[in-house]
Amino acid sequence: MTQGIHQLTASMVNQLNRVDVISNNLANANTVGFKEDNLAEGSFNRYLKTQIEKDEVIDKESFVMDTIPKIDSKFKDESIGALIETGNNLDFAIKDKNMFFKVQNNQGDIEYTRDGSFKVIDGELITQNGYKVLNANNGAIDINDPQFKQNIALVSTEFKNLENIGNNNYKAIDENNIVQVADNETFLLQSTLEKSNVNTIKTMVGLIEAQRKFEQSQKAITGIDTINAKVIESIGNGR
Repeated sequence: MTQGIHQLTASMVNQLNRVDVISNNLANANTVGFKEDNLAEGSFNRYLKTQIEKDEVIDKESFVMDTIPKIDSKFKDESIGALIETGNNLDFAIKDKNMFFKVQNNQGDIEYTRDGSFKVIDGELITQNGYKVLNANNGAIDINDPQFKQNIALVSTEFKNLENIGNNNYKAIDENNIVQVADNETFLLQSTLEKSNVNTIKTMVGLIEAQRKFEQSQKAITGIDTINAKVIESIGNGR
């Protein structure tokens, strides 16, 4: 009985994690350039197999727990969201899924984003959260330059080399894997924005499914607890 409760409790924790991720996806369904997060669920077997491959000692408890569900990994849907024409010359979208704008935060650090909904402050191109949009030499973009579009730097890297740091921005895990794009003309669309790639209907269905699985596990634990109470009562009464 106890092992069953362990498995059900782990399942409930997984569903709570799924609800958090799915809720965040829904909250960003209208965020420009947002990429949907997903979770992969497996069992403790994966970790047990890794221990065996490393010739580590496997204790009895590991074999007992090897069927307990566990979140294996978190990953992004890297597909490009719908490209929408806006008529605003300060809006930009990137046609390649592995390319990003280079921006500088208020502390002077370089970050990367796919949100091209820019604005102008003091004659410089700025992101919606006030970060400077950078050129290839990490300088600001002068909006008074007729060729300012050509000065917007694009970099190329895989999503696995980026860490999400909030505000729809990323930082590089390894800067050596950040490649400067020589010519942005092929990949940059002006007066266009990339919408979030979150499918709201599919995401809502996933949220309902996660909530139902949580409730099912909760009811099953309650049922096991009721049976255990009756067994203990019967033993106590000598039946």
